[in-house]
Amino acid sequence: MSKAKSISVIGLGAMGTALAGALIDTGNTVTVWNRTPARADALAARGASRAETVTEAIAASDVVILCLTDYPAVDATLADLGAAMAGKTIVNLTNGRPDEVRAIAARLGEQGARYLDGGIMATPPMIGTPHAFILYSGDRAAFEDAEALLATFGQSHYLGEDPTLAAVSDLALLSAMYGLFGGYLHATALAGSVGFTAKQFLPLVEPWLAAMMTALPDYAERIDSGEHARDVMSNLQMQSVAISNIVAASRSQGIDPAFMEPIERLAKKRLAAGFGNDEASGIIEAMRGK
Repeated sequence: MSKAKSISVIGLGAMGTALAGALIDTGNTVTVWNRTPARADALAARGASRAETVTEAIAASDVVILCLTDYPAVDATLADLGAAMAGKTIVNLTNGRPDEVRAIAARLGEQGARYLDGGIMATPPMIGTPHAFILYSGDRAAFEDAEALLATFGQSHYLGEDPTLAAVSDLALLSAMYGLFGGYLHATALAGSVGFTAKQFLPLVEPWLAAMMTALPDYAERIDSGEHARDVMSNLQMQSVAISNIVAASRSQGIDPAFMEPIERLAKKRLAAGFGNDEASGIIEAMRGK
């Protein structure tokens, strides 16, 4: 950071506390507020100023970080503040949907605030380390002015002026993560049905997943070009058989196939449309309703 600044943090759950702590550790003047006041105790002991009201927290700083449970909580917290928002840079790091982002961005814009939406791709212990990264979108000038301050939290990635970009990218990345974890859990349950422990199965599944990740650049090229039939390595017709076998085997082994059933449905939809000789990357077209 080029120099210490004054910043307010509203919302002191595990993540909000980590964000405020990182700011304190780098010498900033930090004001904190939480609906449950006791959550500010530890941060106050480390040097943060405790605001008695949301209005007081916002008045204390030009840059205000929001890290709340959800967007209804954001709406409730900022209700009736009106002119108090004028001239403030609001950095909203609350996880939410793009329609919620549009609504709050429009509302704060009308009140004279500069709005940045953010998606935190980290767990609380990662904040302040090089392993954390946060996606931002919205007011470009606001991001540039606050960039050095935001770097306190980890790597910053500005995606563009559309305020929904960070929220959609956040949810998309989480979708990839939950898909990976869900696949691992289903695979481990299926392997466990014949006696493998998770630790015994790990040396098989871990390198397999790592090897399959190398297919992503090829898939990305096919998706962007729409050429799923080019240089096919393993066509959907063949992969569909394997997918259906996974579903059937899961049932016969007493494992709930719910994780794999949507993939089976999409693969069959694509096959019915006549794309059995394409690469399985074409399943994305079924997801898009094509």
